[in-house]
Amino acid sequence: MTLTPQFLDELRARTLLSALIGRTTKLQKAGKEYRACCPFHNEKTPSFYVNDDKGFYHCFGCSAHGDAIKWLTDQRGLPFMDAVKELAQAAGMELPAMDRQSAEKAERAKGLHEVCADAASWFTDQLNGIAGTEARAVLERRGIKASTAKEFALGFAPDSRGKLKDALKDYGDPLLVESGLLISVEGKESYDRFRGRLMIPIRDPRGRTVAFGGRIIGDGEPKYLNSPETPLFDKGRTLYNLDRAAAASRKAGRILVVEGYMDVIALAQAGFGEAVAPLGTALTEAQLERLWRLSDVPILCFDGDSAGQKAAIRAANRAMPMLGPGRSLAFVTLPQGQDPDDLVRAKGPAAFEALVQAAEPLVDRLWTHERDAEPLDTPEQKAGFKRRFTDLANAIADQDVRTEYLAEFRRRFDKMYEKERKEWAPRPPFVPGKRGGPRDKWKPPIGPVTDYAKSVGATGIDRILAKAILAGLIRHPAEIARHMEVLGSLKLADDALAKLFEAVVNLAIKDANNGGALDSEGLLTILASSEFDIIAHDLLRADQLSCSFTQKDAEPQRARDDLDEAIAILVSRPEVDAALAEATATMKAHYSDATFDWDGAFEKQVALVKEQQALDARLANLVQANEDARAFSTEGNE
Repeated sequence: MTLTPQFLDELRARTLLSALIGRTTKLQKAGKEYRACCPFHNEKTPSFYVNDDKGFYHCFGCSAHGDAIKWLTDQRGLPFMDAVKELAQAAGMELPAMDRQSAEKAERAKGLHEVCADAASWFTDQLNGIAGTEARAVLERRGIKASTAKEFALGFAPDSRGKLKDALKDYGDPLLVESGLLISVEGKESYDRFRGRLMIPIRDPRGRTVAFGGRIIGDGEPKYLNSPETPLFDKGRTLYNLDRAAAASRKAGRILVVEGYMDVIALAQAGFGEAVAPLGTALTEAQLERLWRLSDVPILCFDGDSAGQKAAIRAANRAMPMLGPGRSLAFVTLPQGQDPDDLVRAKGPAAFEALVQAAEPLVDRLWTHERDAEPLDTPEQKAGFKRRFTDLANAIADQDVRTEYLAEFRRRFDKMYEKERKEWAPRPPFVPGKRGGPRDKWKPPIGPVTDYAKSVGATGIDRILAKAILAGLIRHPAEIARHMEVLGSLKLADDALAKLFEAVVNLAIKDANNGGALDSEGLLTILASSEFDIIAHDLLRADQLSCSFTQKDAEPQRARDDLDEAIAILVSRPEVDAALAEATATMKAHYSDATFDWDGAFEKQVALVKEQQALDARLANLVQANEDARAFSTEGNE
């Protein structure tokens, strides 16, 4: 169907906004308007106003603003079309005509809604009658009050193959089978699906019963039985209690996700009306999207047993590709073997609230899970750990969030082994820009960048700089320990250089573990007896890249500082290159897309190019400063 602006305007005009909002929010008359404490955020002084003449509401505290349709979509969480249909029905307006196929589908759905509504009423009657004595006893043992059972329309299905079928026989077997209430077996008579169970109606966002969950009374399997998927019920897209929790979540400023029906019911009775539950399966992408419409950071409160914690980590992994700026998950860790229902009954609402307030961020839950997945005693196990958290971060589609996760994971990994590195690397970690020691007493002026220095960036920064850094590590083996984690992540394209690099690092580690302090001459002596003798001496030739750390007689503090700078440039450049390549590819992929954010993409590309140029300039200045210093020294000697 097509909803014209004229139709929507007429719909808004026929809807008395104060009456609509007044169903769930207490309004006070204030001149020609109404006011209330805002249902979208907690406040003590009313700042929420409703104006019937203008047909909108507005909060001067949180800036919530909208009309009747937006009220239903934002405050109750209804899809747009469902909100329009509900308002049109209340206003006595006919929706625009649908095509024949859509009309037939809508008519069939109407019949299924009526079947489910009547079935829910019949189940409730059974619970409150003689047949429901045992079911009521189960509710009483679980601490569920009669008022709560009525609020959630709980019912009871007698242990019979045909009582519901007989009660709803006017609908006919085909409609009862299609609604999931009867089971049809070829060649046999259909029979009731739910037998001997406490019945829990499952409602859509508009509050209409679309399916049922049944909990066994006494012993038996399965413990819980859900309706099959029907034209009304898609298990992977439905959240139990969403129709009630949507409004409560707006007021509470959060949405809680628990594992089962009874957890939701027990929490609602304890004052936590903002709880929902998936329907016996892991959270799906569609359910996560619904949750994010209500809160930027849904809080998962799964059971404290092994199964519950596994379900939590599955949800975390499934959410990763969908994360965005400000959009995440948080996790409540319940006591071992307890679910929210157990906790509020044993220790009261305050105990549960305390756990919710201490909810664990998504990044912490993922980090802890991967860290504890296996021992981290060997280099191979540590590398496996790094691979796991890198793969997790790379699954995030949003580039900014992905970059932040990679940086955060790497920071935590470095911190884990910071103490270990300090034990065999006594020097303090390098702080970019921080200088100290004799170099502070004299700094040679940096003159114009020479052609030689400029050629560094023009002829391939990675290979030239990698050779210089390797020469610097041979000159200063003690510096390897300070940069171990960074150096271990570098991949050199040149096979010979890569093998020499690995040999130098391994010798430095071996000597440090034995309590020694390997110097340059000792390292060269060891390399002389290996296949690396020629290539090592070639790197130290005077005609190679001229930096302080490659020179034999350089001032030690300056050599350390310059080596720190060179390594920082070498590590940063591939990351900037990759980001620029990705940004350029994205622009090419959207070449013909008029809706693409070209301004933002171009700004990002320009920023990355400037980062490349800045890295080139840093390296050129590093080389130039060394040339100036050497020239100054030569002039002084003359």
